[in-house]
Amino acid sequence: MTLIALGINYNTAPVSIRERLAFPADILDNTLKNLRTVRDISEAAILSTCNRTEFYCHAESGDAAALIDWIADTKQIQPTEFSPFLYSYTDQQSIRHMFRVACGLDSMILGEPQILGQMKTAYHAAYQAGTLGKNLSKLFQHTFSAAKKVRTDTAIGSSPVSVAFAAVQLAQQIFDKLSEQTALLIGAGETIELTARHLFQHGIGRIIIANRTYDKAHALARQFNGYAITLSELPNHLAEADIVVSSTASTLPILGKGGVESAIRKRKHKPMFMVDLAVPRDIEPEVEQLRDIYLYTVDDLQNTIDQNMDSRRRAAEQAEEIIDAQVQHFLAWLRSQGAQETIRDFRNQAMLTRDEVLQKALAQLGHGATAEDIVQWLAHTLTNKLLHTPCAQLREAGANERHDLIAASRELFKLR
Repeated sequence: MTLIALGINYNTAPVSIRERLAFPADILDNTLKNLRTVRDISEAAILSTCNRTEFYCHAESGDAAALIDWIADTKQIQPTEFSPFLYSYTDQQSIRHMFRVACGLDSMILGEPQILGQMKTAYHAAYQAGTLGKNLSKLFQHTFSAAKKVRTDTAIGSSPVSVAFAAVQLAQQIFDKLSEQTALLIGAGETIELTARHLFQHGIGRIIIANRTYDKAHALARQFNGYAITLSELPNHLAEADIVVSSTASTLPILGKGGVESAIRKRKHKPMFMVDLAVPRDIEPEVEQLRDIYLYTVDDLQNTIDQNMDSRRRAAEQAEEIIDAQVQHFLAWLRSQGAQETIRDFRNQAMLTRDEVLQKALAQLGHGATAEDIVQWLAHTLTNKLLHTPCAQLREAGANERHDLIAASRELFKLR
């Protein structure tokens, strides 16, 4: 049996291919059950995110041809259209790949933590679909343990490496409780959405989304229980904001010194934290001259991000060493499974012998024999029966000069 990891990701395939091979959550259950019927595949799980789609399987062989044909048939796409973008790993390399993915070492943003949650979602989906067996279940559990150890023993996830996250962390340093603050986010693009998500996850009290197009602002605000306004309404709401983050594609400033100065007066000079993530700038540089305003630009945050990225790279080196050790631990577990059937048969044989001798002892006890005599007889008889076959085999090994078997027996039974 072979462990297989087959997939595409942001590094190997353009989004036009990735989106065609994506598996939405609402079809995953039936998809997994269907995948489980593919020839030679006994266990299966699917990880599907915006940046990757990966298939984890336990199969009779390491040949992924049947799996590739199934993908083509399921997605109604010719194998030649996506196979050049695929990567495939088996056994040790597939184990290592799963560990690296879960730890964020294979992510677009090194060390990002979201992928571990997505990996757990993939596990639960496969568990619910009934497509996990002993091997993949154990591999997923070991994957989660490896990721936890990397997070605990290294600093790979401790430093922000996106401007959105860096802005939110800076806000946390300035305000004791984000739950008591109002954030005004200007724009509705990816950076503002990520900023909103981080603020929401960190318990921000209130979010206002301002955008040139109201519908876009409303669609984004709705995700975070926020309030949407247009850019023309900014002067009426700016004074409400303790935190302002702006990232638009405007060629001219959105906020000028006069407007911010007016808002500060309305706030009775309560401090305002502002982050301008746009290039060119959304906030006039002169705003920085105002008292009670803390204005940061994308360049201010980028210096921090560069330093943090260096820190993550150093942590990633430590993480690779941890993963190497964890891979060996899982391989040792896999190898041990080859002995399980023999162990089970050996124990069953011993228990049958025990039950046979015990029944005879109980019968003797019922015929009036003393308890002391029965215990002596039971110990002597059980010992002889359990040792008879191994001793007979060792004598035969000696007669046939099977010194390897004798040496193995001494190691097996820890005989000095």
